[in-house]
Amino acid sequence: MDELAHLDGMAVAEKIRKKEVTPLEVVEATLRRIEKVNPRLNAVVTRMDAEARAAAAAPLGAGPLAGVPFLLKDLITLYAGVRLTNGSAITRDVVAPMDGELVARHKRAGLIAAGKTNVPELGLLCTTESRLLGPCKNPWDLGHSTGGSSGGAAAAVAAGIVPIAHGSDGGGSLRIPASCCGIFGLKPTRARNTLAPLFGDVIGGLVVEHAVTRSVRDSAAVLDATRGPAPGDPYHAPPPARPYLEEVGAPPGRLRIAFTTAAPTGTPVHPDCVAAVHDAARLCADLGHEVSEQTLPLPAQALTEAFTGIWAAGCTAQFDGLGQLLGKAVNKDELEPLTRALYEIGQSIPAPRYLNAWTLLQQVSRTVAGFMETWDVLLTPTLAEPPAPLGTFDAPPDNPMAPLFRAAVYTPFTPICNVTGQPAMSVPLYWNAAGLPIGAHFIGRFGDEATLFRLAAQLEAARPWAGRRPPVWAG
Repeated sequence: MDELAHLDGMAVAEKIRKKEVTPLEVVEATLRRIEKVNPRLNAVVTRMDAEARAAAAAPLGAGPLAGVPFLLKDLITLYAGVRLTNGSAITRDVVAPMDGELVARHKRAGLIAAGKTNVPELGLLCTTESRLLGPCKNPWDLGHSTGGSSGGAAAAVAAGIVPIAHGSDGGGSLRIPASCCGIFGLKPTRARNTLAPLFGDVIGGLVVEHAVTRSVRDSAAVLDATRGPAPGDPYHAPPPARPYLEEVGAPPGRLRIAFTTAAPTGTPVHPDCVAAVHDAARLCADLGHEVSEQTLPLPAQALTEAFTGIWAAGCTAQFDGLGQLLGKAVNKDELEPLTRALYEIGQSIPAPRYLNAWTLLQQVSRTVAGFMETWDVLLTPTLAEPPAPLGTFDAPPDNPMAPLFRAAVYTPFTPICNVTGQPAMSVPLYWNAAGLPIGAHFIGRFGDEATLFRLAAQLEAARPWAGRRPPVWAG
């Protein structure tokens, strides 16, 4: 059954449909892979063996991924009867009372949840090293970070435990770990997936949910299964013209692709990350696209300050909201130093300052939207550095905010798309001399995941990455 580890979700589902393997056999193989490699990675933090076996034995939902095991991120998303720690001691014993709408859609599509994946506390940082759950380790080099906050998800997919893992993205949390772990990660357009029933949006619409995958077509198939609003959503993304799976393999045409290696915050970019962008730009030009280096002028300092203030307010809102959900006072002293510092900063932000920060970010969105009227796609580095060593974002005793400031240097490119709501993807096209993956970050127009899927599939065909195996591999 180890051969299944080498297949993407669509191929596994095809074997199930042809009765070459049963859903229960596929689940058992997945559970064995968790046993084999998870002790080295710490990617899966909650086992769901019984739930997975029960789902495999029951009638499957309908869809091209029916019967395929996957993993859920241990943040926000509710699966009835399974704990939801959010990576924090304050919610370590919380058990979800019901399914969230996204999980319900996963089930209707026939996806089978086999466990929950590691996250940083409340998903606030770009590495997965919480005190509660412990560090998640990169399968390409166990001394390096997986990125965050969907770090456990990315590590599990990269190591061959599952072909697909659910994740979320509030400042790059799907794309950052996809880059660090050498897999495909797409952040959909704002409100493409509903956050029902608990939320209309999270942190003013910064947060979206989707998945990390090894293949482009798996990402498209998952988004087809989950996209669309739920009753009562405050807003929703423009509907696509056709299923995303139909975009995979469709000719993208001659795209106008702008690229830049300059961080919008003015921070330096590592030569390996610059090289990765130039390599991707050459590949796009070889494929017939119009490629041009461009500058996107943004108010760097004001942008950073506004985003940080909103992020802090979001932390405070999450913490206070958890207290309301739990029906009891929550002790902020149980929080990690960075989370506690952000919580206290968020408490001090007056409402007018918060609204003015959003006004600034909306002005930035208009600037970027104007730029995208000329260009179909913008190419940047996903990260400003290769995957960071574990411990890089630790908080010194005298400076609890240091990890966030360090994160701003590390991730200057990805948060822009959370601000604007645009879709974006990290594509694994480049590995450096140390053998570490470095993603190329492609940004699409608002509502236009279709172009990104067409381009991603073309890149995947031109330079396949599925055959690359990290030193820690489950197959």
